[in-house]
Amino acid sequence: MRFVKGHGTENDFIILPDPDGELDLPATLVAAVCDRRVGLGADGVLHVMRTKLSPEVADQAGEAEWFMDYRNADGGMAEMCGNGIRVFARYLVEAGLVDAGEFGVATRGGVKRVRLMESGDVSVDMGRPRILGRSRTVVAGQEYEGLRIDMGNPHLACVIGDPVVQLDLGYQPVFDPEVFPSGVNIELFNPVGPRRVVMRVFERGSGETRSCGTGAVASAVAAAELAGETTGTWAVDVLGGSLTVTLDERTSHLAGPAVLVASGEVTL
Repeated sequence: MRFVKGHGTENDFIILPDPDGELDLPATLVAAVCDRRVGLGADGVLHVMRTKLSPEVADQAGEAEWFMDYRNADGGMAEMCGNGIRVFARYLVEAGLVDAGEFGVATRGGVKRVRLMESGDVSVDMGRPRILGRSRTVVAGQEYEGLRIDMGNPHLACVIGDPVVQLDLGYQPVFDPEVFPSGVNIELFNPVGPRRVVMRVFERGSGETRSCGTGAVASAVAAAELAGETTGTWAVDVLGGSLTVTLDERTSHLAGPAVLVASGEVTL
């Protein structure tokens, strides 16, 4: 298989170009590609195919020519990925599949509008976050309460008193399976200044990652609620860099870097 590798704030992905939808991608193959010892190593796979060829999203073909078929590192399918879609957009432009500017990308979470900015960053309209209530998680023996947020995929964003940079996230977080029957992405964050937070994340199907785009938006939403705000621009610092989240009354936007670092062929 041909591949390209890229990352957004060190949340890294294997891009598999497959415009005609010819690749068979069972979960075992995706997991093998993402394995950091015997594969290429990544937090997930961005399978590139024409929207009209996928029965899952064919109804989005009028708004978006290309479908981001996103898979977690364990091979499971996911609805959306905020860092992944920015890397996906960078690939489409550099491969000559779309013109630079603003365009739509089909996802299992609906069509997302992306824009390549003059700064080199990529911005994506993430849609309106949905706050669903509160729940709890246990991480390394410590219980934290957080806000349940739907970003097209499920999140539990928890503001905590412990410094997140010192936490041991090597343990599988515990959560209520009745509340999150399909699993959940768990964000732990500290407010560190006006509209600025530091976040770490345990992603469903991937474990702790260096960054999570949808999780950054969820954390900004939770931080905004804590501050009694609903709009504004938030800086979200992650292990791999910094992301910018803008909240307004209608939607949310995520902006940050998207870099392609390698290409070649893989045989597994």
